[in-house]
Amino acid sequence: MLRSSEPIRPVAAPPAERPELVALGAELFKSPLLSGDGQVSCNGCHLPEHGLADTSPLSHPAGRDPMYNNTPTLWNVAELASFNWNGKFSTLEEHLDGLIQNPRIQDTTWPAISSRLVASAPMAVRFEKVFPDGVTASNARAALLAYERSLATPGAPFDRWLLGEADAISTTAVEGYGLFKSHGCISCHQGVLVGGNLFQRLGVARTYFNDPNAVRPGDLGRYDVTGQEDDRHVFRVPSLRNVALTAPYLHDGSVPTLDQAVSIMATYQLGRTIDREQNGKVVAFLETLTAPRAKGAQ
Repeated sequence: MLRSSEPIRPVAAPPAERPELVALGAELFKSPLLSGDGQVSCNGCHLPEHGLADTSPLSHPAGRDPMYNNTPTLWNVAELASFNWNGKFSTLEEHLDGLIQNPRIQDTTWPAISSRLVASAPMAVRFEKVFPDGVTASNARAALLAYERSLATPGAPFDRWLLGEADAISTTAVEGYGLFKSHGCISCHQGVLVGGNLFQRLGVARTYFNDPNAVRPGDLGRYDVTGQEDDRHVFRVPSLRNVALTAPYLHDGSVPTLDQAVSIMATYQLGRTIDREQNGKVVAFLETLTAPRAKGAQ
């Protein structure tokens, strides 16, 4: 029975899609044909073995300038209310189009992608098995979107606990969840994604960006979208689903471990100092948000 009073909800299974469409999208996700120069694939920065995030603080695709922000995970991406650290995109479709056109990422267009796929005999055959009209720009886009929507991770130990399986997580993790709620983390990290549904300033309780001269372009957050001074250093609150897999942390990838991230959030967002024991309990809770599927390669 669902613990209905809890502020976190279980992840649901992904929507039903044709398996062959999702499989085609997964193949495109791995293909450098999606980039203008044939050097960059989506999974070059979204590593299947690393929670569909990147191991580097800032991704640096071949032949491109480094990214401004850390690459977020794509697990459960269809559930997000906004996309990118600054919330530039409001739909999954806009987000995908933005990545395709971004000169720091794929640096191309859908018509150009279609032309390259048509010229690839193996890809042309794959498309013909899925679409009556074979390769088109809209078909390529539809396949990638189907794959992204399939990236749901139900079945995490914490979700099993939410659904009434009392032994699904340890006593330490239960105590960590209690601290997570009582200390105030839950005010930003709640819902299905344990975050991902609102914006917040980095440095609510204590100034995080102390030196204006050290601020990088990627540190401006939502200000880059709105131009409003109140949005300076405001970021989309990240989902904490599968967070134990996706180090390094923060918008700039400057925090190498999860326990360090917990301490920094306590200090700068909550105005608290937590001891090592409390930190360990919160980390134990966060580790229960890792679903079995997220541990495996795609």
